[in-house]
Amino acid sequence: MTRSLWVFGYGSLLWSPGFQFTAAQPGVLKGFSRRFYQGNETHRGRPGKPGRVATLVEDKEGETWGVAFEVLSPEALPYLDQRECQLGGYTTLFLEFQPTVGEPFPVLVYWAGRDSCHWLGDAPEQEIADQIISSSGPSGHNVEYLLRLAEYVRMHSPETRDDHLFQLEALVRRGVQERGLVLENLMGPDITLPQPTPVSPDDEPPTHSQFAPNVPSKKLRCLSI
Repeated sequence: MTRSLWVFGYGSLLWSPGFQFTAAQPGVLKGFSRRFYQGNETHRGRPGKPGRVATLVEDKEGETWGVAFEVLSPEALPYLDQRECQLGGYTTLFLEFQPTVGEPFPVLVYWAGRDSCHWLGDAPEQEIADQIISSSGPSGHNVEYLLRLAEYVRMHSPETRDDHLFQLEALVRRGVQERGLVLENLMGPDITLPQPTPVSPDDEPPTHSQFAPNVPSKKLRCLSI
């Protein structure tokens, strides 16, 4: 029986995972909603002028669409630890993922809450949009982060309703135009988007990873395996 580690992407990991993977399954995390409540001073912002990036907030009626990536080799974990935890201020959870096709299975999720050193929290969506328009960092402009995420979700899951994400997208696009900014200059170079592929119902469902304890909802520190 194959034992795999799956990482759930719901932000920049969707369109720029940065590590090799052997499969990519679309699906949802139930009980959570995607929100731009996490600050960032290392990728999409700078010290003293943070950008806004996505995290998950508990929401009994919500669900977050994303993609679970099957990790190809252990080298991905130190990379993700540096990118998401050390620089991004995220911690890790194992949560139950419901793929579009097949049975639920546990995934590793990078998550930030109120105790994160970069937490910004709720704000009016216009204020969040203005902050995104005015922020950039070593990984590129904050506008690119938001728009590539919105475009990816719309392209691969057009039925998904994510009012927060798409309202921010509309506000940012309008704000960029009103300020006379050139959108192409904010988006960076073209990239090849990873393609999620539902598995066949006849395929063997993923099992718990040898790296993951059998505690799908337990909060953990970042893994350095």
